[in-house]
Amino acid sequence: MKSRRQQYILDIIQNGTVETQEQLLAALQERGIKSTQATISRDIKELHLMKEPTGSGTYRYTVSARKASLNIAGRMRTILKESVISIDSAQNIVVIRTMPGLANGACAALDSMDLPDLVGSLAGDDTAILIMRDNGAAVNLCRGMKQMLQ
Repeated sequence: MKSRRQQYILDIIQNGTVETQEQLLAALQERGIKSTQATISRDIKELHLMKEPTGSGTYRYTVSARKASLNIAGRMRTILKESVISIDSAQNIVVIRTMPGLANGACAALDSMDLPDLVGSLAGDDTAILIMRDNGAAVNLCRGMKQMLQ
């Protein structure tokens, strides 16, 4: 029921202008889906919906452009936890050591996270190199990844 309701929500906001949760609830009821405002609110959060300006002084619900990357990010974190052995930085370069054959997967995981200071990545068999915009970004990435891996 939940996945069906959430699919209807996505269809409704992609094919029309929905400004409020009440409008969304009414549109669901027209399709035979009974729900509550609290449930709709949770669905909006889980679906990563956001409000964007319509250009006429109002706002409408829309699917976040980052929805896909947000959903993938959790899976990618799991890949990183399972594959990364160590991480260190030198200037603006981050070096990640992985289990043999897993550097490509680690790079793909990091690339999918849309890190704002990541300029590019290169992967070998068990080593990945990330080029960060500056030294501070490299240090911050290392710190964050080490915390995530603990």
